[in-house]
Amino acid sequence: MDFNIDEVLAQMLNAVKGEVRENWDLVKGSANGFLQSRRLRLELLASLRLKNQISGQFFEDRLKDEKDIMTSELHAIAIISKVTAQNAANAAIAVLQKAVDSIIGHV
Repeated sequence: MDFNIDEVLAQMLNAVKGEVRENWDLVKGSANGFLQSRRLRLELLASLRLKNQISGQFFEDRLKDEKDIMTSELHAIAIISKVTAQNAANAAIAVLQKAVDSIIGHV
């Protein structure tokens, strides 16, 4: 099973959309911009974890950092609440984590 960052980013964006629902039109550009600007970093983290070059704990810690950054970026959009921003960031990062974990489980 291969890791496809483009597919995972699309799923992450869809996870954000599911959380922000009626505010999607306002959030879409920012969320997509965030994911595209973090694309290489997220891909590197996933790759290092899949190659077992970083520990699960290090991976988890870096995902928490990414989640915090994304929450801050989404929270900057005044129309959505802090809880919605946190839920959207959590949902997006959970997609990345699940994609990596599913491949590790199949190796």
